[in-house]
Amino acid sequence: MAGAADRVGTSDSEPGDSDRTAAAVSPEDAALVNACIAGAPGAWDAFVAQFAGLLAHVADRSARQRGLPLSVGDRDDIVAEVLLQLLRDDAAALRAFAGRSSLATYLTVIARRVAVRQLCRRSEAAPGAVDATHDPRPAVRDREEVEALLGHLDADEARLVRLHHLEARSYGEISRLTGLPLGSIGPALSRAREKMRAAAPEDQSPSR
Repeated sequence: MAGAADRVGTSDSEPGDSDRTAAAVSPEDAALVNACIAGAPGAWDAFVAQFAGLLAHVADRSARQRGLPLSVGDRDDIVAEVLLQLLRDDAAALRAFAGRSSLATYLTVIARRVAVRQLCRRSEAAPGAVDATHDPRPAVRDREEVEALLGHLDADEARLVRLHHLEARSYGEISRLTGLPLGSIGPALSRAREKMRAAAPEDQSPSR
């Protein structure tokens, strides 16, 4: 599908994987988000046409990373769930977009979170298919809020928070990527979250 999917291409990279200092949102994307929030005629259809390909790519990639089969129907279900998430609670997720990263990056984070949750549920429904080390919790809070707090952590702690809370990596995946023993990841993340809570304003402190 044309649009945002073209920015992703066929590689395994996603927006934000290697360029976390992406330029601010384009005027066109900002206008599209505002039009969707305002309920402008045709705005949501234009949004779906532009970004559905990106959401499908994220779903496919999340399934590949976990070695899980994903039919076209299952992928479409995940894309639909992402779109519902964007509209839920009076489009709260769209309203939360502050424009400090590209819209594609912001949507990728949300889509990955939803895809991991849906894939985990499908795995749990299949006997013997669950990885006991998989712990796909959603992101701590909005990506932009978390990124602002990462400067209070050392490099290793910041990497752990990004992997687990922003990229929804399981403990098993983090262990393979970092070489850390599986049992050390939970305590390290807990210490990092405590530092972030101490550094954040009281009403914006990261949740567990």
